[in-house]
Amino acid sequence: MEIMIKIFDGLLCMVLLWVGWQSLSSTNLFKAIVLFITFGLLMAISWIRLNAIDVAIAEVAIGAGLTGALLLAALAKLQKTTHIDQTSHISANSKCEEGKNN
Repeated sequence: MEIMIKIFDGLLCMVLLWVGWQSLSSTNLFKAIVLFITFGLLMAISWIRLNAIDVAIAEVAIGAGLTGALLLAALAKLQKTTHIDQTSHISANSKCEEGKNN
């Protein structure tokens, strides 16, 4: 039984490192945020394994829950703002081209 626990802890450590690296190296912002939330949940499991239940609860609530929600909201606002800027840029360019043609 002790060997299984050591294998689980080693696997958890490796998965934490992999998810953290993928989150930092991702160019897709949505994927990076989802990986960040996943990292927080895995970190909570690690805290539980270390018998730090109160830290695990805080990690889930703040690290994965609240911070993840705020990052997703910021991404949605950023995409909305970027979409508005692109459409106004396109309409401004089309007005300039119309003026040149006349």
